[in-house]
Amino acid sequence: MSILETHSLTRRFGTLTAVDALNLSIEPGEMFGLLGPNGAGKTTTIKMLTTLLPPTSGGASVAGYDIIRQPAAVRRVIGYVPQMISADGTLTGYENLLIIAKLYDVPRAEQEKRVRAALDFVGLADSADKLVRAYSGGMIRRLEIAQSLIHHPQMLFLDEPTIGLDPNARRAIWGHLEQLRHEFGTTILLTTHLMEEADRLCDRVAIMHLGRIAAIGTPAELKASIGGNGATLEDVFVHYTGNTLDSGGTYRETLRERRTARRLG
Repeated sequence: MSILETHSLTRRFGTLTAVDALNLSIEPGEMFGLLGPNGAGKTTTIKMLTTLLPPTSGGASVAGYDIIRQPAAVRRVIGYVPQMISADGTLTGYENLLIIAKLYDVPRAEQEKRVRAALDFVGLADSADKLVRAYSGGMIRRLEIAQSLIHHPQMLFLDEPTIGLDPNARRAIWGHLEQLRHEFGTTILLTTHLMEEADRLCDRVAIMHLGRIAAIGTPAELKASIGGNGATLEDVFVHYTGNTLDSGGTYRETLRERRTARRLG
């Protein structure tokens, strides 16, 4: 049984159709990549699936819960790491996680254990009592992953989790994501503009273009679909979207990404 299913999931903003009748199925324990140029509908899709934005039509279920009729139940079984920084820089890493534990009604007797375990998992145990504003970009992202795990979610949504990070920090995040999936069986859906990231981490990849799925399959299957013979995932991306990876985006999207990169840097 799929852990996530969408049925003609659609979101319109006035005359703009950001997500157009999306049909998608993700299996338990899968690492699934959602790729596409800016404006393809990736973030809008994640916002609907995490109940932050209501669909215009169609629907979806996560872990058996309907995103429209059972939003509170959906939020209890998912974790979400957005593009923008969600950790509070004026608090310590420990304090950030303790607040999340309380928000998710983790039993008081378990809060300390859960927080310490989450910090240890992402390699921040030694920095637990430091203010987050003193953390590096990679440390902040690891803390945000820990925040998303404190209530033991069945599914984790990551929107550009390594944006603004240097190669070493990026690889550290990759390692934690792979460990998370293999040790706990967590299902992960991530968006990324980094083809190397998608190729290395994802079991399957869907390429979105103009609000629709243009292609879906394993990285190997997608490369074979355009002839293989040395094809890269970047070649696949360009083939199905007609866009180079540096596809621009709106002024607001560019400003948001640069602000995030600056704060993480």
